[in-house]
Amino acid sequence: MKERDKFLLMVAIFLAAFYIPLHNPRVQSAILEAFFMLQDYAQKHVLTCLVPAFFIAGAIAVFVSQASVLKYFGAGANKILSYGVASVSGTVLAVCSCTVLPLFAGIYTRGAGIGPATAFLYSGPAINVLAIILTARVLGFDLGVARAVGAVAFSIIIGLLMHVIFIKEEKAREEAALTLPPPPEDRRSLWQYGVYFLTMVLILIFAAWGKPAQPVGFFSAVYQVHWYLTVFFLVVLAVILKLWFTKDELGGWVESTWGFAKQIFPLLLGGVLVAGFLMGRPGADTGIIPAKYISALVGGNSLGANFLASIVGALMYFATLTEVPILQGLLGSGMGKGPALALLLAGPALSLPNMIVIRQIMGTKKAAVYISLVVIMSTIAGMIYGAIWG
Repeated sequence: MKERDKFLLMVAIFLAAFYIPLHNPRVQSAILEAFFMLQDYAQKHVLTCLVPAFFIAGAIAVFVSQASVLKYFGAGANKILSYGVASVSGTVLAVCSCTVLPLFAGIYTRGAGIGPATAFLYSGPAINVLAIILTARVLGFDLGVARAVGAVAFSIIIGLLMHVIFIKEEKAREEAALTLPPPPEDRRSLWQYGVYFLTMVLILIFAAWGKPAQPVGFFSAVYQVHWYLTVFFLVVLAVILKLWFTKDELGGWVESTWGFAKQIFPLLLGGVLVAGFLMGRPGADTGIIPAKYISALVGGNSLGANFLASIVGALMYFATLTEVPILQGLLGSGMGKGPALALLLAGPALSLPNMIVIRQIMGTKKAAVYISLVVIMSTIAGMIYGAIWG
């Protein structure tokens, strides 16, 4: 952190301590809500989602050669392949806006182009099969379809726009990649790496498997045994590590994982605190901004209503699937269908903690463009959908 940034942070903390009206009941509840949300995040997401994601990111950084990343996700990679894989990754991962960050950092720091990397960044939390099915069942089939189509299209369009906007930097990255030395010989085969990464992804998926709203069906059946599946794949991973990797390699993996954790985790915790203070936990009207004001401002299908819904969605932190019951309540309070879709497209993919970390990973300018694209496109999609189905 630069000295100027340290000074500004100190000034901000001083002014907050000096002027915040702590005797106001709403402020008191918002402060308490911030810590409730931090505890909720720690209990439900850190061990089951974030820690596995850190280890996957560390493995990408250590064991996936930069040449491989550039081949499939680099600036000069086949666009159909790279954007196709990145745009549907969410159907496999089913992660939230914070859990996707270590994975994004892993592929981006290894040389992935800004286009495929941001397509992956958006699609990871946005294209969640279970969330889309739940949206269709609870909020209506048309809204579920619109969310699915919009999320896939957004990931590709946003990625392509990021590539075009930063084309000069992408070309420079591509030219720099041409001068990289060839990767050293590896005693492990491609299928071994495939099994290794697949095992970690399955641990992430099953550990984070949420309880479905309906107590029957495939997702409910998996939920009943998800911890058994998680333990099974942890045992498989332990065997893989014992047989295929050396002690020095495992040490490098742990060191890389710790590096991502140091970079991302403190920012996430700070962001969760701020988000809890401003908006409160999902379903709890105890943030500094009362929920009744939000629901009153997002009725109808005006530009302002859709834009506000996109902004609110971008700032709030949604754990996987929580956006559906929240939208159900807002729709019951008079929220328009267009703004509902805008929030669904912006909300799961962004959050205040997510934005803070994105800026740290790819810089202020790229982060600002990416966030703006998500908000603007969500607003436009909401207006179009509201005009057709509203």
